[in-house]
Amino acid sequence: MKATELRGKDQAALAKELNELLKAQFGMRMQIATQQLNNTSQLKKVRRDIARVKTVMNSKEAK
Repeated sequence: MKATELRGKDQAALAKELNELLKAQFGMRMQIATQQLNNTSQLKKVRRDIARVKTVMNSKEAK
């Protein structure tokens, strides 16, 4: 997901997206712990998406 896509969303949609990403991150962490996750690079992508969403949320709050 790109930051330009996120900037077009409102705070409620961003909060929902953040919640979904956090759940996905938790699921991936559990899969890593049980050695079920084959592509570990997915976790890095999810972490970056979480940071991207939080950045957009904080910039909208500042305005």
